[in-house]
Amino acid sequence: MRAAAALLLSLALAGPATAEVPEPEGFRGPPYREAVPATVLGRAGIAAEEARALHDRGVPFVDVLPREAKPEGLPEGTVWREKPHQSIPGAIWLPNTGYEALAPAEEAYLRKGLERVTRGQPLAEVVIFCKRDCWMSWNAAKRAIGWGFTGVHWFPGGVEAWQDLGGDLEEVAPAPG
Repeated sequence: MRAAAALLLSLALAGPATAEVPEPEGFRGPPYREAVPATVLGRAGIAAEEARALHDRGVPFVDVLPREAKPEGLPEGTVWREKPHQSIPGAIWLPNTGYEALAPAEEAYLRKGLERVTRGQPLAEVVIFCKRDCWMSWNAAKRAIGWGFTGVHWFPGGVEAWQDLGGDLEEVAPAPG
């Protein structure tokens, strides 16, 4: 009975990713905040407990949540300050790299960031995430696997599942290009 309860809690903390949502052939576009599949290229996403264990082992985490865009139509002279980005401690933030289609500069930014955190070792483990039920992390994980990064773990629960498990967040800045 205790094992069944632990399994149910694990599934709840991982987020509502289900096998009922099919993987698309290509990359997924808007709306990005919807139920995601249980897998990316047939590989199961990881639950919060596994993400915590990988984090504790020092596996690098890559956050692909977009950077907040400056609102259009602000009156002249308005000072706009971007909100601080909160992420899993130690994560590298590669904003704007999880969209369906990437410009060559964003694609190169994601690839270079992955090469940096894996130290050029495509077999090295890396965790890719953003928010719960966000296709951007799915898109980024699919790209990474397609480029030959075979140690990719996709964390579909993202920062919310991390917090549900009691994990803290910290302010991060975008990684250099």
